[in-house]
Formats: sequence, structure tokens, C-alpha cells
Amino acid sequence: MSRMMDQLRRRQEDRGLMAALRCILIKNKKHRAWPALHRLGVVIDDGRSPLPFIAGLYAKHPKETNSGNFGDTCKTIQKRRDEKAGEDNKLTPTERRFQHLLAATDRNELKNRVLRMALMAKAQDVPINFEQLANDMKYWNDRTKIEWASSFWAQGKASEEEETS
Repeated sequence: MSRMMDQLRRRQEDRGLMAALRCILIKNKKHRAWPALHRLGVVIDDGRSPLPFIAGLYAKHPKETNSGNFGDTCKTIQKRRDEKAGEDNKLTPTERRFQHLLAATDRNELKNRVLRMALMAKAQDVPINFEQLANDMKYWNDRTKIEWASSFWAQGKASEEEETS
């Protein structure tokens, strides 16, 4: 994983490579990403490995961090969108999307929902911890969901992160 990420970081300005990698995110264009993935040393498989998806996400939004998990990313998105939970116990739009993300049961569902949140992260200029995301997607289970939920709904965590960024 870190070898792939090192290569992506080094080749971030290679517009052709990044354009090809973004094709992995589109069902009918995946085949266009395979040569680029091969050059990065990523095994092309039937979607079991999250690495091709992570490479495509990085090509779409290369702003990264080395701390936190995707729950932290989603919390920062919510904060930057200036969404505040009201006293009426209604969920904010980001909370609803995040709950929907946590309800993903298979890899395709998870990838689609992570992609939507990653696009929101790009729109709000929020960095993503790609290495942690790849690991979490590889081992998607209740433990991962709980870790993300704990990070997202932790009291005061997003405000601390906002102050440091």
C-alpha cells in the first residue's frame, strides 16, 4: 500500500496517469485504468482489493493527511459545511449520508458511498487518510464501522481539528 501511495505522490503532477486512474471509478471505463494500475504495481482483480479504488480516489482528490480515519474526514466535512445538529434530534444531511455509508454491506456499496463522501471532501477541501481508508475498506466489518462512528460523533473532536488546520 505505502509503495503505491509513494508512487502516486511522486507522480501527482502526471495529468495523463491521474486521468487514467480516475477511470477506475466509472464502471464502463475501468479498463482504461488497468495500464496505469499496472505501472503502479497494483494487482488488477475483480474488485476485492481496495487499492485500485484508492488510487482512483487519490487521482480525483490528492489532498491527504496521515491522521484519523474516514469518520474524522466526514466530521470535518460536516463542520466545513457549517451543519449543526438542532435540538429537534434531526440528523444533518452529512450525518444522514454518513449513516448510509455505515450501512454498506458489500464492497460495491461501500465503494459507491465512500466515493460520494470523498467528492464532498474534495468540494470542502478536506484531506483524506488514504492509507487508513484502504485498510478499513479491506477489513470492512462492525469494528471498522464502530471506529468511524466513534470518530464522527466524538464530542468536540472536529472543533479541535479545525483549530489546527
